[in-house]
Amino acid sequence: MTTTIDKISLRWKSASWLLRIVYINIAIFLVLRIGAVIAFFMGTDYSWIRFLECPSSLAILAKQPWSIITYMFAQFDVLHILFNMLWLYGFGRLFLEFNSQKQLLALYIYGGLLGAIVFMLGYNYLPAFDSHHGWLIGSSASAIAIVIATAILNPEQKVRLFLFGQISLKWIAIITLAIFFLGLSGENSGGHMAHFGGAIAGAIYGVMLRRGTDITRPFNKLLDFFVNTYTAIKEFKLSKFTRKSVPKAKKWNQTNTSTTNNNASAKASASPQDQAELDKILDKIKKSGYTALTSEEKQRLFDVSKRIK
Repeated sequence: MTTTIDKISLRWKSASWLLRIVYINIAIFLVLRIGAVIAFFMGTDYSWIRFLECPSSLAILAKQPWSIITYMFAQFDVLHILFNMLWLYGFGRLFLEFNSQKQLLALYIYGGLLGAIVFMLGYNYLPAFDSHHGWLIGSSASAIAIVIATAILNPEQKVRLFLFGQISLKWIAIITLAIFFLGLSGENSGGHMAHFGGAIAGAIYGVMLRRGTDITRPFNKLLDFFVNTYTAIKEFKLSKFTRKSVPKAKKWNQTNTSTTNNNASAKASASPQDQAELDKILDKIKKSGYTALTSEEKQRLFDVSKRIK
């Protein structure tokens, strides 16, 4: 019977990068909220959330450098994650009509990184933030990067918005940027600065792609390198497993046939049917790993290996 974990694993493997990003954001949100509830009833604070947020202080960032990545996958407020995920998923699907999954992932990261950089620059160099310190959390900058890129690549495409009817992507982008600009003097001024960082990343991507240059290519080459390295290591470990568990039967067959011709009992060699079935199971192990075998296949592998030893 397929377990819940198996179902989740299958859904993850079959999902697009857009859905994977949404899943990660929702999962981290749930962990943060549940952790906050537990902390509340235990009478403690939940300042540990700071380890995921991006600080405006470079000194603090040096102590938790991972936060420049983790912040863009974390939300704490319900409305924050709701609007960000609707924004991301809606425009992410439009983005994928003209771009690849890898480009979407890379632009999401680019938007988050540039959003964090603009946020830190503003807090450290603008007079309005003298002696102030801030924390950045949320996927808004990353989502805005995808919105702006989509609008630049296909500005006249229309989408239907509730209460507004059909409106071109270029106007959605312009109105969105105007709202962010007007909010720069408000309580979330740091967040809006990050939004502009994400918008700049999306604009650069869209303009450069229209000119024939894909700025996400270096990121995707690096990602492919790590994926290929991981796959090679995994296959190497698998080959060691198969060398230990399988070749004994072939080696025994070769030596046995050369030394005894009359011992045609069950120990002589594997039957063609057993050998074919064994090869099929080993091919599956090589492609997907031992854990991918069903319980029947594992038992069959054990039985055949035992019979041909």
